[in-house]
Amino acid sequence: MPDTPPAAPSMPARWRRHRRLVRLGQALMLLGLVIAAVHAVMHMAGNPSGWTDLTVGYPTAAVVAFAGAILAGRAEPKA
Repeated sequence: MPDTPPAAPSMPARWRRHRRLVRLGQALMLLGLVIAAVHAVMHMAGNPSGWTDLTVGYPTAAVVAFAGAILAGRAEPKA
């Protein structure tokens, strides 16, 4: 008995998966904004330590927001 490839998901299932990934991307972009805002407040309140400044600062916010933008900018699934 030959192995048959799994059937492709139906269009509604692909659309739901697409929308979940887009929403996840939007949430990640929001999280990146929150990280940047918290980091800015930390700078206003005092000088954060060097390690915190490098790891939890603007670079992390940019990476998280960029990953979210990639997911949120997905093209719609084709039929």
